[in-house]
Amino acid sequence: MTRKPAQSDWHPATWQAQTVSQHPLYPDAAAVESVVASLSRLPPIVTSGEILTLKRQLAEAQRGERFLLQGGDCAENFDNCTSDAIANKLKILLQMSVVLLYGLKKPIIRVGRLAGQYAKPRSADSETRDGVTLPSYRGDLINRHPFTMADRVPDPSLMLRGYERAALTLNFVRALVDGGFADLHHPENWDLAFVHHSPVAEHYHQIVHAISESLDFFELVSGQTATSGTERVDFYASHEGLHLPYEQAQTRFLEKRRGWFNLSTHFPWIGMRTADVSGAHVEYYRGIQNPIAIKIGPAMSAEWLQELIAILNPQGEPGRLTLICRFGAKKVEQGLPAMIQAVRATGSPVLWSCDPMHGNTESTATGVKTRRFDNILAEVQSSFRVHRDMGSYLGGVHVELTGEDVTECTGGARGLTETDLARAYKSTVDPRLNYEQALELALSIAHARGQPVGSQSTR
Repeated sequence: MTRKPAQSDWHPATWQAQTVSQHPLYPDAAAVESVVASLSRLPPIVTSGEILTLKRQLAEAQRGERFLLQGGDCAENFDNCTSDAIANKLKILLQMSVVLLYGLKKPIIRVGRLAGQYAKPRSADSETRDGVTLPSYRGDLINRHPFTMADRVPDPSLMLRGYERAALTLNFVRALVDGGFADLHHPENWDLAFVHHSPVAEHYHQIVHAISESLDFFELVSGQTATSGTERVDFYASHEGLHLPYEQAQTRFLEKRRGWFNLSTHFPWIGMRTADVSGAHVEYYRGIQNPIAIKIGPAMSAEWLQELIAILNPQGEPGRLTLICRFGAKKVEQGLPAMIQAVRATGSPVLWSCDPMHGNTESTATGVKTRRFDNILAEVQSSFRVHRDMGSYLGGVHVELTGEDVTECTGGARGLTETDLARAYKSTVDPRLNYEQALELALSIAHARGQPVGSQSTR
């Protein structure tokens, strides 16, 4: 098993001595260093207190006392940092969370894939069109999407713009939440007009009406206003901590906490492509105090997962590790049990979450990437079933979605087909569930309540 270096050996730049995957080739190293230095002097985007509160809530989810809802864009775009786009994303996450709260009968941890999800891993360093080869688009934090050399050359100044957009996004979310936008007494604030006619929306409004009646009844009988957890909610940000110079720049040692914190986000995760136990990303993640997640799929062995747990959570700290499983609808029942057994053997507490998106990506005959809603739903249902049968507990879902009226995934209540994709396909990277499909998924998850609650360590 890989040796676990002493914590005293770590600082935010020790990753630079390791092999770095998914790292862009900047033409000017000095410019990168200058940007990282500038970012390190800017105010943090999140606070250590928020991070530790989230870690405590994730520890409760590991024990089956909460449920994690994590969702947002596959890759944020700087141009979509608008009040409407942010509010709509918050609306669908709030609506999904109220459906899950009603169905699962437990508090929901709301985490948005936002305020920093600007970098994406790529399967190749370059792409070729009509005989022209250019660097791959790696997200707005790295380069630009248009297929020109000027746009595709990695630009370190984009890290500064990413920081600014992330701060604007999260500050607006905080303002909405603190201003009463998330008040359960007024869920009409979360409606999106273009799905009022949907059967899914009708089912949702029935749930909201039932909750509102319950609140009214409580307040009438008690003579008190039901304020705790109804007027505002905790809301957290997460992103894949892919671009290590950006993550390093906002990583700081806090004397009062006696530890290093990544203050660019509450909840960073490691993707499958950067989960090498001897690689730079695992080296970076082992030193920060944030709760972290690891994406795992069919390519990960039990031994590999156990090594990652030993390195990233050697003390078995509750709330520290979330495992986001992305097997695909056809492989989850074969692959997930071995992962559960591997974690059980370590004795480490983890939160099991299901990512039903990435393992179900496919392409149409014309080369358009899409996902079938039936496969997405099937993977979630199979994951619940596997955990129940093994005496474990699925404590969260991780979904790529948008509050926009897009047509990127087929199926769902409206029965979108491949022909419908052309109407409103807006993603520059991966296909997302639209508002209606996301709400339908939440309703289906809510119906999965009643499974046995057990320790997430599966001990």
